[in-house]
Amino acid sequence: MNVKKLVALVLVAIVLAASLYGYSVYKKIFSSNTSFEQREVYVHIPTNANYLEVQGILSNYLKNMENFTMAAEKSSYSSNVRSGRFLLTKGMNNYEILKSLRLNVPVQLTYNNQETIEHLAGRIAQQIEPDSLSILQAITDNDFLTDNGFTQETALCMFIPNTYEFFWDTSASKFRERMAKEYRKFWNEERLQKAESLNLTPHQVMILASIVHKETVKVDERPRVAGVYLNRLRSGMPLQADPTVIYAIKKHTGDWNTVIKRVRYEHTQFMSPYNTYLVAGLPPGPITMPDISAIDAVLNPEKHDFLYFCASVERFGYHEFAKTLAQHNINAAKYQRWLNKQGY
Repeated sequence: MNVKKLVALVLVAIVLAASLYGYSVYKKIFSSNTSFEQREVYVHIPTNANYLEVQGILSNYLKNMENFTMAAEKSSYSSNVRSGRFLLTKGMNNYEILKSLRLNVPVQLTYNNQETIEHLAGRIAQQIEPDSLSILQAITDNDFLTDNGFTQETALCMFIPNTYEFFWDTSASKFRERMAKEYRKFWNEERLQKAESLNLTPHQVMILASIVHKETVKVDERPRVAGVYLNRLRSGMPLQADPTVIYAIKKHTGDWNTVIKRVRYEHTQFMSPYNTYLVAGLPPGPITMPDISAIDAVLNPEKHDFLYFCASVERFGYHEFAKTLAQHNINAAKYQRWLNKQGY
């Protein structure tokens, strides 16, 4: 065999080996490497995670970690890990997986009907990376509250129930700053003018809205209930709102699962700044997180002369309204008889 043929054979062998190696690499990178059966899954990479931690997280979702690591090293991902929430779909290859691990998918964060700031922190911690303690400490920090015009009692007023887009790895401090911004955005000029026309501050509107929210689940009835309470405030009458009594007892005992189906006289005598049977005016803070419908009901109350209302036994969920105490006593007696029949 002459030298030329030998060189040609060696070159062919080299090309063939390179081709086989290239095909092997191509196959490792572009062959499906998912092991889950669902159509899609989200993986969460913590802040400051290293590649070893990523491997531990992905081990539940990938068939071949060795092939993935090879692809990760070639794309420099193994030394440039990103934190966040990432979407993987069934059948993805390593190239597609690595591409997805660079695209942080936002969370549609929601919250409503939280009775306390602690409950809110727990709800938020279910949806983004910081734990509930970190969130609670951030949103109740005295300097932060003071800078934004809140107190420990009114802190819950800052949080307007809605859906907000956040990255999963948002820090507790960035979360609170965003919420303060959303609060200021909610209280636009129109709402501020309406509050001023009622001689209420935004915080007072929120506090009254929390009572309205608890009094009726019927959105169409909330402006009428708000009108009753505003009539009472203007006339100097105590609000005498049963939900404030229930809140006062829960706050004192710390048992937020307590169910009081019937507020009795002894309940109304429970001494607390939140008990509007004993303390005139509004309580020092909200008794729950009011829906936007309750807030706007206070800002747009029904104008009427009603001063009293009690639960209706004919239209469950709604209330019977009265202008005089005599008429209210008739309505209340009917409701009391119904409660007695139910064994409450």
